[in-house]
Amino acid sequence: MSYRSVFKPGLFGGQTVIVTGGGSGIGRCTAHEIAALGAHVVITGRKPEKLAAVKGEIEAAGGSCETHAFDIREEAQVKDAIAAIVAKNGRVHGLFNNAGGQFPAPAAAISAKGFDVVVRNNLTGGFIVSREVYTQSMQHHGGSIVNMTADYRNGFPNMVHTGAARAGMANLTMTLAYEWGVSGVRVNSVAPGWIASSGMDTYTGEFKENIPKLKNYCPLGRLGTESEVSAAVCFLLSDASAYITGTEIRIDGGVPLANRSVDLPRTDRSQPFNGFHLAVTPKVLGG
Repeated sequence: MSYRSVFKPGLFGGQTVIVTGGGSGIGRCTAHEIAALGAHVVITGRKPEKLAAVKGEIEAAGGSCETHAFDIREEAQVKDAIAAIVAKNGRVHGLFNNAGGQFPAPAAAISAKGFDVVVRNNLTGGFIVSREVYTQSMQHHGGSIVNMTADYRNGFPNMVHTGAARAGMANLTMTLAYEWGVSGVRVNSVAPGWIASSGMDTYTGEFKENIPKLKNYCPLGRLGTESEVSAAVCFLLSDASAYITGTEIRIDGGVPLANRSVDLPRTDRSQPFNGFHLAVTPKVLGG
């Protein structure tokens, strides 16, 4: 069994696409779809064993994959890794800046160090990777970059650090789109809301207890799937979005549209799309 994409076979044939944070969650799912569509996918992350496992999955499904273990927050590591990728593959056609991470806590309890770590994970690291992919390849050949943001528009209670970083990434996306358009480089972002992904099982306490209730605050009555995020990423990486740059696709089920003065009726009429053959429901959701 292989990935059941809605896009045409061979869409990314002959292309090299980098997916940071490709060892789990949305990154793993997107790497699978990109590879299933014909690309040579390069997955990166900090844990070689996780990357090796995903590489094995992709190759077992008939795809092409290589791995590079490095920390996106460390400039020298990023420079060396991108240089190795370009030397091996000739050029980079696409980049999905997916890697990141955060922890739940009220703003008053977050130290400056904790705040800085999350911003470096979710903003600075993405900038460093983008810059190196641009200067070492896309500046000369063009390409498409897709950044990861989040549903930050109405504030991000108990996640002030990642909310600030993701908003910064959205602004970074617009700026890079303007500056790098002259090189034939498009830069866009995706903003997932509540997505049923393995990352949900990393949370504890009250935050974890609230996860199964989130669907009750969504107009569509459910959480999103990793595949629904991956599909948006693939669209933005593809030639079909050739005149789209500096924008953000929201994948949030309409949650930010909520008006607390209006009751939200329950519904089960929205059917999820799930093309990922290896998708697993998070344990916190009963998986």
